[in-house]
Amino acid sequence: MSQDNSTQDLAASPSASLPEGWLAIESLDIEAQGIAHRPDGKVVFVEGALPFEIVSAQVHRRKNNWEAATVTDIHRESPQRVRPGCPHFGLHAGACGGCKMQHLHPAAQVAVKQRVLEDNLWHLAKVKAETLLRPIEGPTWGYRYRARLSVRHVHKKGEVLIGFHERKSRYVADMAVCHVLPPHVSALLVLLRALIFSMDARETCPQIELAAGDEVTALVLRHLEPLSEDDQARLRGFAQQHGVQWWLQPKGPDTVHLLDEGGPQLAYRLPEFGITMPFKPTDFTQVNPHINRVLVARALRLLEARPNERVIDWFCGLGNFTLPIATMAGEVLGIEGSEALVARSRQNLQYNQQRQGGRLAPTQFVARNLFEMTPELLVADGVADRWLVDPPREGAFALVKALADLHQSRLGAEGAPPLPTGGEAWVPPRRIVYVSCNPATLARDAGLLVHQAGYRCVAAGVVNMFPHTAHVESIAVFERAA
Repeated sequence: MSQDNSTQDLAASPSASLPEGWLAIESLDIEAQGIAHRPDGKVVFVEGALPFEIVSAQVHRRKNNWEAATVTDIHRESPQRVRPGCPHFGLHAGACGGCKMQHLHPAAQVAVKQRVLEDNLWHLAKVKAETLLRPIEGPTWGYRYRARLSVRHVHKKGEVLIGFHERKSRYVADMAVCHVLPPHVSALLVLLRALIFSMDARETCPQIELAAGDEVTALVLRHLEPLSEDDQARLRGFAQQHGVQWWLQPKGPDTVHLLDEGGPQLAYRLPEFGITMPFKPTDFTQVNPHINRVLVARALRLLEARPNERVIDWFCGLGNFTLPIATMAGEVLGIEGSEALVARSRQNLQYNQQRQGGRLAPTQFVARNLFEMTPELLVADGVADRWLVDPPREGAFALVKALADLHQSRLGAEGAPPLPTGGEAWVPPRRIVYVSCNPATLARDAGLLVHQAGYRCVAAGVVNMFPHTAHVESIAVFERAA
């Protein structure tokens, strides 16, 4: 791409007079595409362009109200543009599609995500946080301890490819390194390619899933046919030479098992709370352990649980927040939709109770479909002083709607459902800390909490869990209005 120095005196305003076909980039959307407007007002989404740049672009999709394009020339470059850290990132043919923002300075990435969060809260829910929390940031490289890598034997190349998919393609990118993976895992990519190519089953192993703990690097090999003894021996040799732990997945996630029993346990620590979390490689854990440690500490400081209080942790998973809460509160209830995760959380509770000499607060875990919550179920769970909510991308609509319905019923609002049995004595939580991986569903739920459930949004901020990607993680705090 070129930069034309003759354009340096051009005004930054999108309305500036520009040569025909040139575009002034005004902002960045959630997919890290530059947003521009043509003179007639038509929106153009430009992949590869950054705010305040002036570019030329090749349009590859046209609709009545918008166009999608890819940058071809940069006539004025953003001061926030940086050299990508990975040779496989870019707009070229075969580029890896795993990252979208490597060309933008990490601090600017965080600012973009903060703006996305604020815009979603306001435009989708008419909610404005009273305080903006300082962003939670950490290492921008080598952070990805969870990853699903595709595997493909390419006959034309005479080799096996292992990595993420190419940009906007179902093909596997030809990757020799990946700088968002831990360095020791990135260094294994080429070696893994050679290993799979050497195997009898190279045609029937479509995926390797990475799950790294603090001390163990687990690799889950998906294989569509039984592995030969020779292939198993090859895997054992690789594990011994490179210090990894092989797990095999012949069918669904419930079939995942160790190649060889024994060895160290896959786990991560939350040292601030003295908690250790063993997990299976297919269990949900946060991709970025560095950020997770800071996130748990921040969430619990915002929760402000006290020794005489009861706390409910909704969508509790393995107990990532539940067990640290149990070091502070008087009683904790963790609720999760997956029976398997509830079983694992109970095991983790017992494991940590033994390690801490029984110092954790009384804690229970139950399994329930949280997408089918009702006011009746909410009342049955009892009164809690504080909630922590950490839902998947779908958000916590049913839970928040049940809370809003109870509030409207107590107010006697027109059209509100009758109070369920015990609803008169039930008291909503004073404070809710909501950890979100989707700003749109957070905004939807925040709208219910603020406009129908009697809460104020006292704080919100972003969590840069996935540097160089367009993924926006965030945290918001709601307090019951006086």
